[in-house]
Amino acid sequence: MLSVETSLKEAMTSIEGSVGAALVDYTSGMALGTLGGGKDLDLAVAAAGNTDVIRAKVRAMEMLGLNEEIEDVLITLGSQYHLIRLLRGRGGNGLFLYIVLDKSRANLAMARHQLKRIEAELEV
Repeated sequence: MLSVETSLKEAMTSIEGSVGAALVDYTSGMALGTLGGGKDLDLAVAAAGNTDVIRAKVRAMEMLGLNEEIEDVLITLGSQYHLIRLLRGRGGNGLFLYIVLDKSRANLAMARHQLKRIEAELEV
């Protein structure tokens, strides 16, 4: 099992093109841990903003009567991918892993695969 800090380090080192990563509580909008980012990527602000994205998607699914679980949400920008993976099990409810990838260096399929593996090993 990996700690939050170790999981974020794993995401940044094992996922090609990683720019920043965070573990976020979407009930409060607070980042429980961040790594990377910089002057052009404020992970605390991104965490709060993506909380609204998840809440909106959950509400939409409820209104549609969809009895499915969200695995991940992808936001594609001109130069970046923003990948949000909701955590399941072992106290992960209400949390998501968030990673920002440089689109020119990232392999989206591999990033999703690695993030799923990191989620499985994360101990919250």
